[in-house]
Amino acid sequence: MMLLNVSFGIFAFLPQGWLFMAFVILMECVILTKLLKHQWYNKRIYCTAILTNTVSGITGILTSIALNGGWWLVVWFPWVSSYEVRTAEGIKALIIFYACAFILTIIIELFINWLFLKKCYQTKQILIASMIANSVSYAVGTVVLYSYSFS
Repeated sequence: MMLLNVSFGIFAFLPQGWLFMAFVILMECVILTKLLKHQWYNKRIYCTAILTNTVSGITGILTSIALNGGWWLVVWFPWVSSYEVRTAEGIKALIIFYACAFILTIIIELFINWLFLKKCYQTKQILIASMIANSVSYAVGTVVLYSYSFS
């Protein structure tokens, strides 16, 4: 599948990219709801998670465009293939870029989740649930995307 051997900057704007991003957002919605409300669905939490992921995605796109012309879009994952990263230096740069994207996403999403959920939940609950939801979605997304694109 050559489609999966393109950068996320291309993949994100294809239907399969939208499906992948919807899967990641839904995963975060479910995890946040289970951790905060002990239910599978809560409209307030789902709407907040969708908003936070949208804001972090747009921020990632704009940041990436400002830093490097937008080739490695930071839309939850700076996904590249083995065609784009071939050397040890390339892998090192990818890891640094990936860590920065994760930290930026966490900061944005923690703040927005706290802003919209602080009336219903304690700050500590929101922060822990947000960290877990983002860590799980990054881990699952990483395995799904990179296991194929670097195989």
